[in-house]
Amino acid sequence: MYNALGDIVLSHLVLGKEEKQKGYRVTMNNPQVKIWLQLVITMGLIGLVLFLCAGAINYWQGWVYLAVVGVASALLTLYLMKDPVLLQGRATSGPSAEQRPIQRVILLSMGVPLIAAFLLPGLDHRFGWSSVPSWLSLGGDILIAVSLWLVYLVFKENSFGAATIEIARDQKVVSTGPYAVVRNPMYSCAAIFFVAMAFALGSYWDLIPAVLITLGFVWRLSDEETFLAQHLPGYQEYRTKVRWRLIPWIF
Repeated sequence: MYNALGDIVLSHLVLGKEEKQKGYRVTMNNPQVKIWLQLVITMGLIGLVLFLCAGAINYWQGWVYLAVVGVASALLTLYLMKDPVLLQGRATSGPSAEQRPIQRVILLSMGVPLIAAFLLPGLDHRFGWSSVPSWLSLGGDILIAVSLWLVYLVFKENSFGAATIEIARDQKVVSTGPYAVVRNPMYSCAAIFFVAMAFALGSYWDLIPAVLITLGFVWRLSDEETFLAQHLPGYQEYRTKVRWRLIPWIF
């Protein structure tokens, strides 16, 4: 999510002048620089959107959320620096990076609820639509931290966890760690993140885009699993072995 948003912003910041375009190409060819820029720009944009919509800076839920996500994301990015294969796969993301048209359609359709997920909490704070207790907001922050820790476990287990749907050279089926519980643990982490974000930012209304985003993940993983079963040796047997796709004992 953050990678794709940062990539879009970077591409717009450098349009217009040839020398800037050259600098952009150099930046985008360096996955380490690119992924740090994506993180910094995306966190800045999220903060700007949250507080502009809230109409105030004394929105403590927003500050705590940014601190938790910012620190956890920085730690995840530091881990990516240690795994060149994973770094390369995570540095390229977004609809334009997808090779298959259906995945571009899926990601574009998820754009509206994704944007709404960051607009609604600030507006909710400004107009007082929700009354989320402080303990529940802090619980949401804890759950966000847990979801990002689970992302770390996924990264640690699978160097081929790219942000796009593709088969890399020498890629093999991973069936250990989080992949022994559900077949798509990255999407599980993302679903937890967005649901927890609604509580962390003090907005019950933000659960609506969180649910829509999760449904988008279901659509995306359904197509992805069909693709992997056809092109990745051993994936069909893995699907038989690990029953649950997203949520253990439910789906």
